[in-house]
Amino acid sequence: MTTVYVFNGPNLNLLGVRKPEVYGTTVLADVEALCATAAAGHGLELDFRQTNHEGTLVDWIQEAGAAVVRGEALGLVLNAAAYTHTSVALHDAIEGAQLPTVEVHISNVHGREEFRHHSYVSPVAAGIVVGFGVDGYALAIDGLVRKLRPVRSA
Repeated sequence: MTTVYVFNGPNLNLLGVRKPEVYGTTVLADVEALCATAAAGHGLELDFRQTNHEGTLVDWIQEAGAAVVRGEALGLVLNAAAYTHTSVALHDAIEGAQLPTVEVHISNVHGREEFRHHSYVSPVAAGIVVGFGVDGYALAIDGLVRKLRPVRSA
């Protein structure tokens, strides 16, 4: 079965506790369950991970890119969190792996502090989902599938 990857960056392990007025009260395990349901609806397996370490994300992106090349995976949904705004390394990893990626953010980063308005991930992303809360993850999975497996008219 084909896999969809969902990778989460720093502090998302604190989801539900950190700034609930911005990120809500849903915990990361609930997001994983939401993603598993969305993936299963498309006949996909889910590989869901979180790390606070940039280099680990780079390694995982390269791993996912290799799985796509082998035909074992569809692509990546990435909430790089703060690394979105700082990491050229993530940009280069996604680009180098030629990994179909949908960038996701729980909050509307464009309505927040100025430094959150820039993304190093966006230029190499197939799409972006911003501001829909944790439901954005399911929207991102749906969008990735629709982009890479377009429905053909009869």
